[in-house]
Formats: sequence, structure tokens, C-alpha cells
Amino acid sequence: MASVPLASSQAGINPCGWRGTADLQFQLNGLGCTSFQGGTTAPLKLLRPFNGAAGRCELPLLHTAGGLVGGDQLAIKLELAPNSCALITSVAAQKIYGTRGRSRLDPNGRWAEIKLQSKLAAGADLEWLPQETVVFEGGLLQQQHRVELAENASWLGIDVVRLGRTARGETLGSGCWRSSLEIRRHLSSGVRWELVDRLQIECNSLNAAHGLQGQPVLGSLVWAAPNPLDQKEIKQLLLQARQDGLELEGEMAISQLPQGLIARYLGPSSQAARFWFCRLWMLIRELRCLAAPTPPRVWPIQENPCGRNLN
Repeated sequence: MASVPLASSQAGINPCGWRGTADLQFQLNGLGCTSFQGGTTAPLKLLRPFNGAAGRCELPLLHTAGGLVGGDQLAIKLELAPNSCALITSVAAQKIYGTRGRSRLDPNGRWAEIKLQSKLAAGADLEWLPQETVVFEGGLLQQQHRVELAENASWLGIDVVRLGRTARGETLGSGCWRSSLEIRRHLSSGVRWELVDRLQIECNSLNAAHGLQGQPVLGSLVWAAPNPLDQKEIKQLLLQARQDGLELEGEMAISQLPQGLIARYLGPSSQAARFWFCRLWMLIRELRCLAAPTPPRVWPIQENPCGRNLN
């Protein structure tokens, strides 16, 4: 009776799969700081939170299983009450193990899934800053993130993905990475779509001229601003952001959204992507007249970009 689970485990496929959840609600407390309620189920776990500048709740999320295999599912729900502010990050890179061709029971492999839902009330401010995702050769990952914003809420999100363990000469191979980001803002006049961003990367698009051009790392930063942006200030931010990427390895592009901005990275270095996005994070904080960001203590060694003190 134990032979089937053992064979599946050796093949890297869990026939049942993890069903990890995190359901968290953030609100202002009497001291002007943001605290939270809620909890997680295995394999997700919360580390001790920390209140940063202006009482922002900084909360590291740990995936204790060490990675996802085919059939695993993570579901994360974040709800921010009016005027609360939070920074959510991950303790380590998220690994997506290979699944195609690893099991005689399921040779086509099974998908791992990550579903995120973020709901921000009036004046709420969420920075979603996980560490990068590494999709191993033959890995299958589908991730969905839906963001619901009140009229003057702010959401900043970063996503960095490495396709294959390139230090070992590995590519994505027969694997596939799918991503969907949907941001809606609820106004007094109705609902407005801020962004619908869907990407799918597999073998055919790895080396295509209109795909990744053979590069293993891609990343996105999206900011949905709380209010319409001053055009002079946003143009200066875009100019500075482009200059900040000049000495970094890879290709970078940034453009304005109707109420916010979107930046892309494509290249060989997840570190370069992190550095550039961290610089953009600081520029956005400066534009909003907020305290300069400090990289979370669980992050790997971070640079001091452009002479700005981030450490």
C-alpha cells in the first residue's frame, strides 16, 4: 500500500498536494501602528512582524515545505482596513520543482498553483515584495493575483522569476510558467480596471525574438497609485528610474499607467532585477513623501543603490 506514495514522492509528485493558506486582516491599532489578525495553515507560516516607519506592519511569510511540486496549492488572502499599511515579503526564494516526465503515473506532470487576493479599503497601502521564484526544469506553475482597491488606496507589487537553475546549465525545458495580475479600482462612479497583465512562458517563447530572447530572468514591478500623478513629478521619476538601470546587467523598461506605473526587467541576473526594483521602490516612496524604505531583515544582502542608504 505504501508503494504508490513512495513512487510518487521519488518522482517529485505529491498525489494529494499541499493546500497551504494564509488569511490575514490588517488594521490600525490605538497607537497609530498597523497590526493584523488571522493565520496560516501548513506549509505556510508567519514570522514575527515588525512595525517600520509610520507604523507600517512588515510581515515575513515562510513556506516551510521548501518548494512546490505538482498538485500543490497556496492561497493567500490579504485584507487591509482603512488607512492601514503593510509590507508582505517571503523569507526565501520560492522553488517550483520539476514535474513533467518525473512520474510514470502522470508523465505530463501536474500544475502547482499560487492564488493571491488583496483587498484594500480607503487610504490603505500594501507593498507586496516577495523574493524571487525559481522554476526548475520541467516545473509547471500557475499564479493568479487579484487586487481590489478603494478609490485612494495604493498597491505596489514585485515579481521576479528565474526559469531554470542556470548556474547548473539548466533551462525551463518542458516546463511552463503562467501569471495573471488583475487590478480593479472601485470608484464612486463605478469600477475601473487599472491593469490586466497575463503572461505565459514555455519552450517556444524562451528563445523567440518576441519572447525572452534566451534570457532566464524576467521581472515586473507595478504600482497602482492612490491618486492621479503630477505629470512633472512622474516624468522625473521615469527619467531617474531609467538612469538607475544603466549600469545594471539586462534590459529594463518603465512606463506610466493611467494612475501608476509598470516596469519590466529581462536579463541574466535576478540580483540586477532586485537592485533595480529596489531603486524604483525608493523613488516611489520619495514621490509619495514617505520614509525611505529599508530592505526587510529576511532579504539577502542588498546594495546601497545610487548612494541612497538602504541598509
